[in-house]
Amino acid sequence: MPDASKSKQIDLSASFAGLRLQTPIVLLSGCVGFGEEYTRVEGFSNRDIGAVILKGTTLEARMGNAPHRVYETPSGMLNAIGLQNPGARHVIEHILPKLPHNETQFWANANGSTLDEYAEVARLFDDSPVTAIEINISCPNVKAGGVHFGNDAAMAARVVEAMRPMTRKPLITKLSPNNADIAEIARCCIEAGSDGLSVINTLVGMAVDIDKRRPVIGNISGGLSGPAIKPVALWKIHQTRAIAAKHGIPILGQGGITCAQDAIEFAITGADAIGLGTGLFYDPLLAGKILDGLREYLTRHSISSYAELVGTLEV
Repeated sequence: MPDASKSKQIDLSASFAGLRLQTPIVLLSGCVGFGEEYTRVEGFSNRDIGAVILKGTTLEARMGNAPHRVYETPSGMLNAIGLQNPGARHVIEHILPKLPHNETQFWANANGSTLDEYAEVARLFDDSPVTAIEINISCPNVKAGGVHFGNDAAMAARVVEAMRPMTRKPLITKLSPNNADIAEIARCCIEAGSDGLSVINTLVGMAVDIDKRRPVIGNISGGLSGPAIKPVALWKIHQTRAIAAKHGIPILGQGGITCAQDAIEFAITGADAIGLGTGLFYDPLLAGKILDGLREYLTRHSISSYAELVGTLEV
């Protein structure tokens, strides 16, 4: 049995894009609303969370896609919400002031259909309490922008370039797995000014109603998340790690993490922070359980901090 006193000495903080996170756990965009939803769960503690990424936000309000928007698949979930949100100004003026910024960090998730929209969203969030801005260039369920930007290295870089002069806050580019060379896109985004990478966004998928012979999702396709995509996420982090490490750029690893073992695999592969998404839908208290598992693992292997575990994969 691990020694309890040693377990308490384990450092589970994380350094990410110039920010100090109290834990490596980050709640992912779209899975906890605008940060207020998860606080209703009895037993949840903000002290378990390094940061919360707010729901994807556009310059103007969006109604999102037609239903159905969510569908459960084997070991996963399809979603095509379509970035329903009240617009950046509403989020900044009415939602951010109500969040517990003294307990954890909140990051924006910026979206746009044009370069100018991305830039303006960055400008607006620069004058707000969020501590970082995630750039969503790879949303697979929005017809305008989204996948087009995320699957083209030059376009992805242009989005980062458009946002970089508009904010002093760290920019974290969310990369799509739906392309042939994620490392090249990562390189272009880093050289354009990205301070961090989120790896990976959802895969594109669909489901069919065999009685109606129609797609289940109103948008036809949606983003596939959950345990089904974990092997893909690990591979994409491995592909991205070398270029990120060369430039001193951290990776927020995500994609199917549902337990401490998953988180440990991501850390070893190169995730400087751990993103929780779909797993929160069936276990809102997952963050605390993962932290307990991390402490036990690090203690058992005589590792004193989470940071020491990151990127230790031997190949």
